[in-house]
Amino acid sequence: MDLPFDGAISQFFETEAPKDVRDAINRADKGDILSATYPHGERLARKPYERELADLQIELVKMQAWTKASGARIAIVFEGRDGAGKGGTISRFRANLNPRGARIVALSKPTETEATQWYFQRYTSHMPSAGEMVFFDRSWYNRGVVEKVFEFCTDAQREQFFSQVASFEELIADDNVHLFKFWLNVGRAEQLRRLLERESDPLKQWKLSWIDVEGLKRWDAYSDAICDTLTRSHTETAPWTVVRSDDKRRARLNTIRTVLHALEYTRKDPQAIGKIDTTICGGLDIWDA
Repeated sequence: MDLPFDGAISQFFETEAPKDVRDAINRADKGDILSATYPHGERLARKPYERELADLQIELVKMQAWTKASGARIAIVFEGRDGAGKGGTISRFRANLNPRGARIVALSKPTETEATQWYFQRYTSHMPSAGEMVFFDRSWYNRGVVEKVFEFCTDAQREQFFSQVASFEELIADDNVHLFKFWLNVGRAEQLRRLLERESDPLKQWKLSWIDVEGLKRWDAYSDAICDTLTRSHTETAPWTVVRSDDKRRARLNTIRTVLHALEYTRKDPQAIGKIDTTICGGLDIWDA
């Protein structure tokens, strides 16, 4: 089977990936957690995961009913390295929701016209209307990380972004939009393992782009840009929630719990939601380069 980019990810794994990363992947079983610093020794088993997820999705349906009835507006930003689990987490949020009131925003690169506009302008039209939830699969934070790492923006443009982002998010919050920002953080070995799986899976190859391949070579540059971005854009009005996503199942459950606990919707059942695992889901101290 032909692989995208002539097997560039496999080639990177064989020739350029750090030895400790290669060794971790080579000796691991499929279900192993590869990060030595991850606070759980093994992945959450399927049965308890599915049971807990089912309870949470019932709560999400209640939350959406409240959102529609009350006219609430909810915007949820998902950021993270390629392969961190953003799309899968969004999918679990939306699995049983009415798609008319729970849409995904995943913008492609700016058009020539958009590139000349105020940077935040193309995101404003995608903000939620009354009774709506919007999931941003990547967001305005492209400027803080991806554009920085690949030199798609100048240093001056990036500094202007940081000088405006807090005010932009304050305007969103002041207009009574419930804004959540999640940074899904995945370890280097686990990221590479997931991208290798995508490369060999004909149903997932569409998820790969040359950015993914080149990004593997720029791990440290990404780490620096992420740390800088999180530090400079974590505010009281719009704080970041960092989710360690080496175990996708735990990441999904705790991201959903974070949103449900924060909203006072009708017929809310705190016991069904359960406690947030603060060892993998919390503030900036959770982030691990």
